[in-house]
Amino acid sequence: QVQLVESGGGLVQAGGSLRLSCAASLRPFNSYAMGWFRQAPGKEREFVTTISRSGERTYYAASVKGRFSISRDSAKNTVYLQMNSLKPEDTAVYYCAADDRRLLGSNTYSISGNDYDYWGQGTQVTVSS
Repeated sequence: QVQLVESGGGLVQAGGSLRLSCAASLRPFNSYAMGWFRQAPGKEREFVTTISRSGERTYYAASVKGRFSISRDSAKNTVYLQMNSLKPEDTAVYYCAADDRRLLGSNTYSISGNDYDYWGQGTQVTVSS
């Protein structure tokens, strides 16, 4: 059974930081590129960041580049999202997702949610002004 469980969300003041975690029961974990997406009220789900199977490559949406950082720990089957300099417009439900890329290169990834195979239930991040 595949499960992705996000944690670490909460309420933070603008300019503050949060670190989200995603514990993934994926085997083998390194067969999957991992990504973070978010959905604000009344908005479509949008891409935030992704990390390749190997962890060698990352990619960020322009709106978060320089402020957010994604990482993965293969020993813990966990992916992290460090969020700094948070803005009110970052307020959203954040979702962890896994993309099975066994037939693709270890340094590849996708920014399209349609390519991801498993999704967590999400964790709320609220940034107050």
